Amino acid sequence: MGAEGIRVEGLEREFKGGIRAVDGIDLEVAPGEIYGFLGPNGAGKSTTVLMLVTLLPPTGGRATVAGFDVVKQGPQVRRMIGAALQEAALDDFLTGWEHMDLQGGLHGLSRKESRARGGELLERVGLVDAADRKVGGYSGGMKRRLDLALALIHRPRVLFLDEPTTGLDPQSRSALWGEVERLAREEGVTVFLTTQYLEEADVLAGRVGIIDRGRIVAEGTPSALKAEIGRVSLEAIPSRSEDRERLRAALAPFGKPAAHSPRGEAVRLSGGAEQLADVVRALDAARIEVAELQLHQPSLDDVFLEKTGRSLEGSDDSDAEAPEPAAA
Repeated sequence: MGAEGIRVEGLEREFKGGIRAVDGIDLEVAPGEIYGFLGPNGAGKSTTVLMLVTLLPPTGGRATVAGFDVVKQGPQVRRMIGAALQEAALDDFLTGWEHMDLQGGLHGLSRKESRARGGELLERVGLVDAADRKVGGYSGGMKRRLDLALALIHRPRVLFLDEPTTGLDPQSRSALWGEVERLAREEGVTVFLTTQYLEEADVLAGRVGIIDRGRIVAEGTPSALKAEIGRVSLEAIPSRSEDRERLRAALAPFGKPAAHSPRGEAVRLSGGAEQLADVVRALDAARIEVAELQLHQPSLDDVFLEKTGRSLEGSDDSDAEAPEPAAA
């Protein structure tokens, strides 16, 4: 692996009470790769990022970013990275331009360099017209795009994005996706992207790692991980909500439960799509009327369900990633 990637070996972070938020993970991210880090709230995603950007010391293992050790060479790591974390570090009383000037100065750019680079980035993220306005008047999507621009002002070689599109409207999310893709493709920036959104990982990431309860339970390209599951799933939505329990019982003989279905029930067909006719006959025999019956190819949520026994989509786990640190 080249010097501008990420290497993690046995990385751990334990908090008070013996809570191990990150439990001995190993991973590598190649230079110029977009790596998606998937998992529900509390799985260890943000804790991992905080360690890799040198904001939280590991309690075990080792990690290097852009060839520098995150514990022993923190200043060198910070010069090589950009980070847009879950909470954008913005001042509501400063304008977009003032933020760019301040960030450029902190990274050692002259005012002229900050203005040139800031203008380029503000145009790239679609904020030129809003650059003279105070950030307090920005929408959530505008703030996330400004935060991305700030993370890029010093031309980092590695970019950390911690759930960058949470709460964004579809248009803002699509615009941010386009910029992340361009950074990796045209500038060779290594991107470490944490997300709960399966579509986001599918669209952007060359490889994904799935973390659950502090451990990586699966890793590979999205297509390879879905191919491991192999079997199609069937989703059935009853015409009457009171029939949902009976529907679940009628589908049970045809395979294991599949990914979360908010209005109906889903199973991964053990015999493949050829079982569809048998399913229809079983539902008729049980006198269960369905409003919708669909076949789905395997998804990343099916992968998560297969590896952990629960669904990632629709997860409402509380964010348990920031307890107090254990004493060193």
